[in-house]
Amino acid sequence: MPSITTVHESLPYIDTEPTPEERAAAEALISLERSAVPDDPYHALLPPPITPNFTPAIQAELDRIAASPDPTKPTPLRAIDLSRYEAPDIADPSTAGREELEPALAQAYTAMSYLGARRQNLALLDSYGKNAWLVGNWHLEAELRSLEREVADARREIDLVTIRRQRVQEEVGSEIRGLDETWRRGVGRVLETEVAAEGVRREVLEVQRELAQRAQAEA
Repeated sequence: MPSITTVHESLPYIDTEPTPEERAAAEALISLERSAVPDDPYHALLPPPITPNFTPAIQAELDRIAASPDPTKPTPLRAIDLSRYEAPDIADPSTAGREELEPALAQAYTAMSYLGARRQNLALLDSYGKNAWLVGNWHLEAELRSLEREVADARREIDLVTIRRQRVQEEVGSEIRGLDETWRRGVGRVLETEVAAEGVRREVLEVQRELAQRAQAEA
């Protein structure tokens, strides 16, 4: 994982807003630099991506959904046989034999147990469901208020940092502008000196050439 060594300098309270031409030129330079270095898909400060480790049953179900013609609307899972909870259907119990009645009786017991448990759960839901729902909502609201306080604190810290940043930049703004102007004048003087030195060098070469030609003529 690469380390972050780039420092982005920004003086929004001192520097003027760039013109569209300057912004386009800067973006072109950024694109040129990015094209030379491949992008890292993972940020250096982010943890590596988590590799899922599903159980075989979950993985089989995911594969089944992915193999569906439309993964957004997969075929319903048929893992539970709901017919076992239905009431048995016997045409004529008086004429049915033992082999036919025993499975039907077992199925009837299963259906009765299921319906009894369902009735009990519905009774509990009717008695305590409303209060449980209200308590759950209260916990969610408390968590929401806590998160909202954290967001408000973070925004307040951002505002304080922005104010301090503005104050610091405004305090040193005149000095930075003076140093920038001094640097520009220094660069200009260096360029003027280089131009003058190049002119002197050309004059020296010209004088040397004339002296050499004169010496050849006298010889």
